[in-house]
Amino acid sequence: MLKWSHRSITEQALGRAFSAPALEMVIAANLGQDNLLTGQVGHPEYHFDDNAFTESRAYMGSQRALVVAALKAADSASARRAFGRLTHAAQDFYAHSNYVRLWLDRFSQAAWPEPEEIDPFDDTLLDNPELRSGKLYYPLEVLSFIPGIKDWIIPRLPVDSHARMNLDAPDRGPEYAYAFTAAVKRTRLEYDDLTRHLPPQSVFLLSGLSTDQVKV
Repeated sequence: MLKWSHRSITEQALGRAFSAPALEMVIAANLGQDNLLTGQVGHPEYHFDDNAFTESRAYMGSQRALVVAALKAADSASARRAFGRLTHAAQDFYAHSNYVRLWLDRFSQAAWPEPEEIDPFDDTLLDNPELRSGKLYYPLEVLSFIPGIKDWIIPRLPVDSHARMNLDAPDRGPEYAYAFTAAVKRTRLEYDDLTRHLPPQSVFLLSGLSTDQVKV
């Protein structure tokens, strides 16, 4: 997703669960995953690209483990950065795969449910053999982000390319709203699952809130 989408998703999902400074640290790490040199090239697992579902899920697991380890060491900054990286991958799953389209295929387009009804954890879709994510076809893929020529480039890329498949922004069509909503729900679920079994002091360290402010 575009950076402003990642920010908006994270704010909606976690705005009441973190102090403002702590949330900014999470968002900064989330957005850092889209750095061209350190977060894009060679790291499909950061974004659920190239059908790297197994690798991306393993990456998310490693970030969860880093959050817990950092909190045990009372290192709130490292915990928040790891959680930011985790949320980025979780959010990109819905924008970079065909999960949303598979979910919507159950309905006629005239009878699509509201975006708020999408289930971000539908096991029949998560394990569906038709689940795919966009492949990155360099160098043309890079050109697909350049205003003025992207409308010429994108139709010339393969149908399974990231440029053709992504739901990164509203101009990608009505499915974007479903990807956005699923990402908000998944981000909050990641926080809830992570903090459910943490002691209050660890939740405080992660969130930057006092123990009586933390929303469990």
